[in-house]
Amino acid sequence: MSLRVAVQMDPIERINIAGDSTFALMLEAQARGHSLLVYGPERLTQTAQGVFAAMRPAEVRDVAGDHVTLGEERRVSLGEETDVVLLRQDPPFDMAYVTTTHMLERVHPRTLVVNDPAEVRNAPEKIFVLDFPELMPPTIVTRDKAEIAAFRAEHGDIVVKPLYGNGGAAVFRVTADDLNYGSLIDMFSTTFREPWMVQKFLPKVAEGDKRILLVDGVFAGAVNRVPAAGDLRANMVRGGAAQTTEITPREQEICARIGPELSRRGLLFVGIDVIDGNLTEINVTSPTGIRAIKRLGGPDVAAITWDAIEAKRSRAAA
Repeated sequence: MSLRVAVQMDPIERINIAGDSTFALMLEAQARGHSLLVYGPERLTQTAQGVFAAMRPAEVRDVAGDHVTLGEERRVSLGEETDVVLLRQDPPFDMAYVTTTHMLERVHPRTLVVNDPAEVRNAPEKIFVLDFPELMPPTIVTRDKAEIAAFRAEHGDIVVKPLYGNGGAAVFRVTADDLNYGSLIDMFSTTFREPWMVQKFLPKVAEGDKRILLVDGVFAGAVNRVPAAGDLRANMVRGGAAQTTEITPREQEICARIGPELSRRGLLFVGIDVIDGNLTEINVTSPTGIRAIKRLGGPDVAAITWDAIEAKRSRAAA
């Protein structure tokens, strides 16, 4: 089976291939004989005739500084000229992002969009996770200052982060006696129009924030991300160190609990974050971790993902 694969992503020329999961998925697709096209979300167009985008053919190679050759741009019908669309641009998860999900919904599932655009829209990572409160640390989503003050009074140290951020940006720990608390809340009030996520601080984040990847609802691989000295955030783009890991019985329980719902929603490639046995986020927009897991000797999650994509395409064609 040779598939025509379109990748909706940030500019491929600027990615860091050493840790980029989109690039890993592209390398695997190309190795299987699938053709690749790339485009940015800003190039999408919807008309009465369908959904189109200005795309460029791409040939990728695992060579830093020389990782892609792009062909001539042309207008492509997503519904007629592609078999798979990888929805892989990074957040922010704003109205521009939401609008692309509405447009891609017009071609899915005839053209398989990974992940299902309607379910991506309906499952923001820091809200969808609240469907599983028994797996989480104490958490609220609000911008009400009185609610946050009461939550802080109950739990002491807390973490405040923007609801639609990514990569560890603007994530703050506030201790029970932190004199910066008022200023931080004021800053969030003026910077972010949306509510914020507030969670009880988990001290064992110092031992790692585990990224676990699931493919079609089934555990596929994991990497432990340990924060750099003096930093709260374990995200690898923020200096977190990747370490080999095994999943614990509690983490197996988490995967078993959420996996069927991920599969039901068409969320085929998902990354969850777990700290000290607590589920903190379910990442469905552009999860990472594939390259780190493979580099540390773990499973080839890109291959597992493409096995699942090809199986879905085969069933649809049958």
